[in-house]
Amino acid sequence: MKVFSEEDPLDRSRFPADEWRFVERYHSSEDLGTNETLFALGNGYLGMRANPEEGRDAHTHGTFINGFHETWPIHHAEEAFGFAKTGQTIVNVPDAKVIKLYVDDEPLLVSVADFTEYERALDFREGILRRHLVWRTPSGKLVQIDTTRMVSFTERHLALMTIEVTMLQGDAPVVISSQIINRADGRDEYHKPTDEATPEFDPRQAAEFGRRVLEPQGNWHSENRMLLGYRAVRSGMTIGVGADHSIVTDNDYEPLIATEPDIAKRVYRIDAKEGVPIRVTKAVAYHTSRYVPVRELFDRCRRTLDRVRENGFQHYADQQAVWLEDFWRGADVRVSGHPSIQQAVRWCLFQLAQAAARSDQLGVAAKGVTGSGYEGHYFWDTDVYVVPFLIYSNPWMARNALRFRYGILDKARERAAELTLRGALFPWRTITGDEASAYYAAGTAQYHINADVAYAFNKYEAVTGDTDFMFRDGAEVLAETARMWADLGFWRVNQDKTFHIHSVTGPDEYTTVVNNNLFTNAMARANLRNAAQLLRRMHVTDPEAYERLARRIDLRDEEIVEWEECAEGMYIPYDETLRVHPQDEHF
Repeated sequence: MKVFSEEDPLDRSRFPADEWRFVERYHSSEDLGTNETLFALGNGYLGMRANPEEGRDAHTHGTFINGFHETWPIHHAEEAFGFAKTGQTIVNVPDAKVIKLYVDDEPLLVSVADFTEYERALDFREGILRRHLVWRTPSGKLVQIDTTRMVSFTERHLALMTIEVTMLQGDAPVVISSQIINRADGRDEYHKPTDEATPEFDPRQAAEFGRRVLEPQGNWHSENRMLLGYRAVRSGMTIGVGADHSIVTDNDYEPLIATEPDIAKRVYRIDAKEGVPIRVTKAVAYHTSRYVPVRELFDRCRRTLDRVRENGFQHYADQQAVWLEDFWRGADVRVSGHPSIQQAVRWCLFQLAQAAARSDQLGVAAKGVTGSGYEGHYFWDTDVYVVPFLIYSNPWMARNALRFRYGILDKARERAAELTLRGALFPWRTITGDEASAYYAAGTAQYHINADVAYAFNKYEAVTGDTDFMFRDGAEVLAETARMWADLGFWRVNQDKTFHIHSVTGPDEYTTVVNNNLFTNAMARANLRNAAQLLRRMHVTDPEAYERLARRIDLRDEEIVEWEECAEGMYIPYDETLRVHPQDEHF
């Protein structure tokens, strides 16, 4: 029997066990990258790493938009038929988190500041990252700083930030400099590499471009609003980002604003008096497109920010709390008597919400929107791990994830044809729907992706009873994936007639290109059976929908019979001596 260690992996003097919050009680520069991820915010569309408001110090600056990517040519040592040609990588977009603070012209730097109080907390019920500091400046003055950051679940293009500064001891000139920075060349505004703690090689990390990615397309500002716009050089995708500001204080102050191609600044110079608070709000909107020009995205940003002006920040905070209350009603897993385990479980569930909630018919990236790991690609993990959770806890999110798969079905058909296969073959890793894996053996050879997608569709209908969706979208996906299996495999006649699938890679990516992988064959069998059963049911209960589908994809009745035969004859490896199913035929 396996014995699990009772040792807590976290230092509870620094990260106390709070069942509804993830809390940090003191700062350390030794694990910046880890904590930038642990305290990150996102909604499935927009993600912000937990870099400090001041911008320094950071392991990896990061703001990401799901699906916003750059492309690059894949160079193989030797070109071969069917190899992917174009890579896709998520782009680190202009950073609007930056709100720098100067007291007596001394910058607040978390890494070296003398704090008498420090707490950073991510609340799973609010969806807000809060930070409380009391800073003793080099001149001996005490300053209280409270900040909040929220990425909205209800308005997916919106992020809201606040900073409140109060001189507790002494008067001082205070400067608050709110910025949007495009770190276009992979370096920060001080020309230091953005990843300052150079790690060992990690194949999960996104590749660097080695060139400018975002070309400036426009910058604009008014009295309280600033906008920057860009176009990705190769993919042609466009992005607009805008920020609105307001200040509330009884101190005297001077406002300044300016925009340049790669930076926008809203600066408040304040004559701060002891005990008189300063509150600055920052509303940020991001809009992206595959084709729309930046001027149109500027208009979209303006509309998003106009609504914030009309409704106020509290309106969106209240909406966020209501949304999360509903999420937890369907998703919470309660672990009584173990607060540290309860905290870990809820943090994990919260990450699923942050990765999928507002992906809105985009895929769910392997790292969500917390970083550039795995290039921001979508894999089979979405279909076999994330979608089932969403089906039970929030079916609408699951439906959106499945709509993404349906939306790239034509691309999957093209990929199958490229590999001389019938039907459709979904990409192993992708953003656009095109295969982006540069390594065939651990990429395209993982044909089980087709069965994984079909599994997710089938489970969705089984749990939700949404037959209309299944007949409209799911039936076409199951039919085209079943066609691929019937074409990929072959019949072997010895004593029995069995259906075999060779030269594939299963989930074990370290054992590649094998014959009759157990997982692949079992999942393919389910795909074939479920496709046949669905279409026969559809033919009886909704013959009109069946005929429309049959005409659209040129479906023949004998194909369904063939799928049933392939499923019935599927070879499933089994070792009679050991009485186990080996991973593949020769494992």
